[in-house]
Amino acid sequence: MLYKSLIHPLTILSTLPSAGLGALLALKLAGFDLTIVAFIGIILLIGIVKKNGIMLVDRALDLQNHFRLESSEAVVRAACERFRPILMTTLAAMLGALPLLLGEGPGSELRRPLGITVVGGLFVSQILTLYTTPAIFLMFDRFGSWRSNQRA
Repeated sequence: MLYKSLIHPLTILSTLPSAGLGALLALKLAGFDLTIVAFIGIILLIGIVKKNGIMLVDRALDLQNHFRLESSEAVVRAACERFRPILMTTLAAMLGALPLLLGEGPGSELRRPLGITVVGGLFVSQILTLYTTPAIFLMFDRFGSWRSNQRA
């Protein structure tokens, strides 16, 4: 509803698999199983990574509509302009999860998978999302243009 298109929400949703992949890889490397607590971490990741995708896509669409930029120029400019807010959001969440990851004491074995999931998922998604989201945005935008030309 926000974008009046099905293509751009799909662009945002395309950022989510990288977070899940990072979370599962981090759990595997640390030797932990996917538990309910780790799954809660994946749900938390979905919210953070989705927000980062929304910031990027929303700015790219704003640049396209208000400044009449081409899709490729708009998404590159949006990625440059939103890099710092996306990085700060990710770092804040990662640093907030470090006590869960590094904590010792009673109950730490329950909280540690949550920290591993959040830190690993955010790390991998930060690296992959900054490259894949603009590429998928352009791919879906070109598909939408092609589809509207076919209808005409």
